[in-house]
Amino acid sequence: MKKIILAAALIGAAWPALAQTTPATGTDPNTPAVATPDTKNPTAPVEGANSFTEAQAKTRIEEAGYSDVKNLNKDDKGIWMAAGMKDGKAVSIALDYQGNVVAK
Repeated sequence: MKKIILAAALIGAAWPALAQTTPATGTDPNTPAVATPDTKNPTAPVEGANSFTEAQAKTRIEEAGYSDVKNLNKDDKGIWMAAGMKDGKAVSIALDYQGNVVAK
């Protein structure tokens, strides 16, 4: 009887550990994610429904180190496009719905 109780106790104690799962890490660079200052999607800019307002897009681009941001408009793929300056050079800039800012 003690063996049955001991076995039941061990199974009961181990059950929560068996029920836990670890989320799989995605390796697909097209997986939507929110960009942070330290990371960005390697396939950026990513097409998709963009919810940034024009003011938010400009601020996000400026915070990424670009200046003199002008001609800001959203294209038919949901990507904010602009012209600006970075490191003294004129560049074309893209901001996608994930928040990725890239020079094109």
